[in-house]
Amino acid sequence: MISTHTLPNGLRIIHRSFPSEISYCGVVVNTGTRDEYPNEWGMAHFVEHMLFKGTTKRKAHHIANRMEHVGGDLNAYTTKEETYFYATFLEEYFPRATELLSDILFHSTFTSRQIDREKEVILEEINSYHDSPSELIYDDFENLFYQGHDMGHYILGEEESLNSFNTESIRRFIWRQYHPSEMVFFSYGKTSFAKVVRQVEKYFSITSNLTPRKERTAPTPTAPFQKSVEKNTSQTHVMLGYPAFSVHHPQKYTLYLLNNLLGGGSLNSRLNNSLREKHGLAYLVESNAILYSDSGLLSIYFACDQKQREKCIRLVNKEIEKLKTKELTSMQLSLAKRQWKGQLGIAAENNENNALSMGKQLLLFNSYTPIEEIFTQIDRITSAQLIEVANEIFVDTPSSLIFY
Repeated sequence: MISTHTLPNGLRIIHRSFPSEISYCGVVVNTGTRDEYPNEWGMAHFVEHMLFKGTTKRKAHHIANRMEHVGGDLNAYTTKEETYFYATFLEEYFPRATELLSDILFHSTFTSRQIDREKEVILEEINSYHDSPSELIYDDFENLFYQGHDMGHYILGEEESLNSFNTESIRRFIWRQYHPSEMVFFSYGKTSFAKVVRQVEKYFSITSNLTPRKERTAPTPTAPFQKSVEKNTSQTHVMLGYPAFSVHHPQKYTLYLLNNLLGGGSLNSRLNNSLREKHGLAYLVESNAILYSDSGLLSIYFACDQKQREKCIRLVNKEIEKLKTKELTSMQLSLAKRQWKGQLGIAAENNENNALSMGKQLLLFNSYTPIEEIFTQIDRITSAQLIEVANEIFVDTPSSLIFY
């Protein structure tokens, strides 16, 4: 059962009752990398780190131990559009988790000593990331794809901007972006909804003189680009990409199904069958549909021997052309739907992911769509719709980024 409530300060609550001794709760904030000004690149992620480094009543090690001492866990991560803070714990410690989340979100102190120490930590994180081309190419591609827009820079930030951060700049970002009305508190477990609401009212009924948020503007379509970067890697890493739908598009489920068919991570995807199984040219090949609030991107990634790069690209284009021109039979369509529904159903057994998904759905749509309704939407997809979406997405020459 899903229940929702909104506090007078605008903070929304969503709770799912679930009969388990393990509970999850957290806060998703409608703030990410795209909400930074140019002199703040990396600030959303830096704030995520700094909220664990001390409050008016707790030092960093007190925050770390608060859930660990009862066998629980406190975690966080930052995306282009949201920041998540959440805890996992035995159900009896729900009040402890709620109070701790409130403390770090609203009472952190951001001392100069902790700021300087965390800068070094994140610079090391950036350096380690640059050593992994199969991960770096995704962010480098997005930066080119959204070049000139707020979406087109690294979540981790860059050394120059990081070194400029101080207590005052961090507080300015929080006062501007961390409005309770732009947050969702999510809870998943057997705690009663009445208790959830009471605890959140106790710790999250925050009112403060917050400044206006940074206004978001939708990215304009970018012209296709082709770029090669020498990385001295043993393999060539290739990323191809096309503009796609936003998360609010009525055909988003059709796009997700199309992506699953093409290269969505399964062994029987068309790209895996072609490049790996049939031709033995790549160990890893995949496609991803990333849907943001006002834009989207469908990307294709593979790594191969440099001499086989052009052949792999031709094979990718061949599979795309099939999706654009050859309608699935009723049996093929049924199998594709069955496979994707099975993947979603298995993923829905992960209660932590369920809790995070509930929070994001309420934040983006102000509602929650149960998996049964998603299955109904999938069942309505036709072969003609798949061809229509394929021709809408794969209409231009793809943008490309190559590491070699």
